[in-house]
Amino acid sequence: MATTTRKLSGRARKAVLLVHVLSAAAWLGIDLALGILVVVALSTADTGTAGIAIQAVDLFAIWPMFGASVVCMLSGVVLGVGSKYGLVRYWWVAIKLVLNVGMSLLIAFALRPGVAEAARIGERMLAGDPTAVIPSGILHPVVVAPTLLLFAYVLSVFKPWGRVRRSAEPVQRQRRDLVGAV
Repeated sequence: MATTTRKLSGRARKAVLLVHVLSAAAWLGIDLALGILVVVALSTADTGTAGIAIQAVDLFAIWPMFGASVVCMLSGVVLGVGSKYGLVRYWWVAIKLVLNVGMSLLIAFALRPGVAEAARIGERMLAGDPTAVIPSGILHPVVVAPTLLLFAYVLSVFKPWGRVRRSAEPVQRQRRDLVGAV
């Protein structure tokens, strides 16, 4: 039984592709802005600047970044289902899907609580609490996330590694007659 994929029309594919590219760009932009704020907060000697910078991360980064990741994931799924690439037919698409799902979950369940805690530390810094120190571990996500996003961009452009599973084409073997072969 042959399976057929319902393809998106040219206009629909371009519209979904535009949404996908823009949401990925927004996600990367928010991630880079988050990185700048974290670096400012960790590198400045002024506790007021550090406190404001780290609070700004909590104000704008998490939900817009999570929203962009979900829009990117959903538009990617629509593109995969509606095109010849499929969702898990090619390695580069499957890896991008896994990266997107993993990073979206990390935003919601790992980054969000850490950023909220850092924002509380920022409030304490602004209130003059000398024991308030921004944890250096908050720097890891702002290095890892843009690196993974850029890797996903590279996968989209170069489309490496081919199919996940080779198609099952029947192997044609030549039958040899054993009678008379001796």
